[in-house]
Amino acid sequence: MKRNILITGGAGFIGSHVVRLFVTKYPEYRIINLDKLTYAGNLANLKDIEHAPNYTFVKADICDFETILSLMRQYEVDGIIHLAAESHVDRSIRDPFTFARTNVMGTLSLLEAARRCWESRPERFEGKLFYHISTDEVYGALELTRPEGIKPPFSTTASSAEHHLAYGEEFFLETTKYNPHSPYSASKASSDHFVRAYHDTYGMPTLVTNCSNNYGPYQFPEKLIPLFINNIRHRRPLPVYGKGENVRDWLYVEDHARAIDLIFHRGKVAETYNIGGFNEWKNIDLIKVVIRTVDRLLGRHEGEDMKLITFVTDRAGHDLRYAIDSSKLQRELGWEPSLQFEEGIEKTVRWYLDNQAWMDNITSGDYEKYYDEMYKNR
Repeated sequence: MKRNILITGGAGFIGSHVVRLFVTKYPEYRIINLDKLTYAGNLANLKDIEHAPNYTFVKADICDFETILSLMRQYEVDGIIHLAAESHVDRSIRDPFTFARTNVMGTLSLLEAARRCWESRPERFEGKLFYHISTDEVYGALELTRPEGIKPPFSTTASSAEHHLAYGEEFFLETTKYNPHSPYSASKASSDHFVRAYHDTYGMPTLVTNCSNNYGPYQFPEKLIPLFINNIRHRRPLPVYGKGENVRDWLYVEDHARAIDLIFHRGKVAETYNIGGFNEWKNIDLIKVVIRTVDRLLGRHEGEDMKLITFVTDRAGHDLRYAIDSSKLQRELGWEPSLQFEEGIEKTVRWYLDNQAWMDNITSGDYEKYYDEMYKNR
């Protein structure tokens, strides 16, 4: 079955993995990658598929309603996978207006363009889907309550089940009440509500997923894992908020892309699915794993760069613990993570060390200059 799918934010970290998966797995589909190419968008992430016959890139802003509507009509889009978003909490604290504009008004722009385009066709919403990717941060924070008899593991050999129960018995469910604490999570919560409102008000087929922290190749190096890999490589300080006690659930990005594929094709309209990695780690313990792995792969004495850890003033409104319960997704659609955490970290560190030119182009800003010039000449 031929489909025309618009993927927003497809030059970003998660988006590029989703675009690559859909382009290679579904040659009969037309995949339109729409990205504004802000600082976190990088077409070098998709160099291996940029000439694929079923792939089209469009540089545009999701807030530009008329352009979005025109593109949807031009390509007869019947499915939208919406990943475009401002996503870094620290940036949202400094500049909340940008987050409200992109994450809220941008999502509304896409929803309204989809509604007008699809409602104008004889079949209306039949065979259409608006799939919105969100975050576990909309739920707020969980208490750090260690179940009796379970000690937090501090090595990568611990099982996913051990990590999943290491820091508490309470988890985010699809029914958990929203309680966002940062401008970023508030903007994502608002966009989630708009997506559901378009289903309830207009009958638009929608889906929402809320995922835990992603890691893996092509992540912009303002995020913890690639930032620290690069800093260890150059023996720069490793800034850790507070005492590093905050706990996050980590999901390998390719496993997330597989989940998105599965939910897009088999998910139930109007449902919410949580996607988590069953891998809870305190930041400080995760950082020590990354240090040991980078040191080993660089041929250094394993752990010698622990001295680079530098504790800094904690971030405002820093949630203590996030933990996703993905049992609904496992039960209803059969998805589960394919990698144990030790495998994912090993693959991730190896990728960044093997692709140092990619990292250097990002940190120098050269990637932006190259693609700016390329699109000026089109």
